[in-house]
Amino acid sequence: ITGDETWVYGYDVETKVQSSQWVGKFSPRPKKARQVRSNVKVMLTVFFDNLGVIHHEFLPAGQTVNRWYYLEVLKRLREKVRRKRPEVWKKNSWFLHHDNAPAHTSLLIRDFCVKNHMTVLPHPPYSPDLAPADFFLFPKLKYPLKGQRFSTIDEIKENSLTELRAIPETAFQDCFQQWKRRWQKCINQEGEYFEGDKSQ
Repeated sequence: ITGDETWVYGYDVETKVQSSQWVGKFSPRPKKARQVRSNVKVMLTVFFDNLGVIHHEFLPAGQTVNRWYYLEVLKRLREKVRRKRPEVWKKNSWFLHHDNAPAHTSLLIRDFCVKNHMTVLPHPPYSPDLAPADFFLFPKLKYPLKGQRFSTIDEIKENSLTELRAIPETAFQDCFQQWKRRWQKCINQEGEYFEGDKSQ
C-alpha cells in the first residue's frame, strides 16, 4: 500500500498539448496570455494498492503535514485497511510505502509502525520515478482538471474525487506492474538514478 500528499488547485495551467490550437499554414500564431496556478488550493492525501484507492483525506484548513498529523493519518489508514482489505489485514500481509518526507520518517512514525507490526518499504532519496503516486496517480488525477476553474475548496474537493473515482482498477494493476519493472531497473543499475519506464 503506497501513498503520498499533493496539492490540488482551483486552477492549474494546461499542458502544451491541452492548450494547443490548430491553425492554417499561413495563419498567424495565436497569442496566449500567461497563465499561473490559482492561490486557492487544498492538499489531498491518498493511499492505494493494486486494486484501487484505500484511503483519502483532505488537509484541514490551517493544518500542516507534520509528524503528529501524519500519525493520525496512519491510524485512519489502518482502519480503512481493516475494513476494505480484511484478508491482508487478518494475515498482516501488507506493506506500507511512502517517500522520505520528514513527517513520514520521524521517530514518532517509525515507533508507531514498529509497535503495530507495519513493515515499511524503503524508498531511495530523490526518486519520484519509484513513487507510484508521483509517476501514476497524481498525474492521472490532475490531468483532466488542468484548465478548469474552481472558485472554492469544496469545488476542488468534489471534482478531484470525481476524477480519483474514475480511475479503473486495471490502471492500478498496470501501475504496480510498472512499479516492479522500475524497481528491477533500479536494482540492475545498483541504485543509480534513472528516468522513467521507456516501455510505457
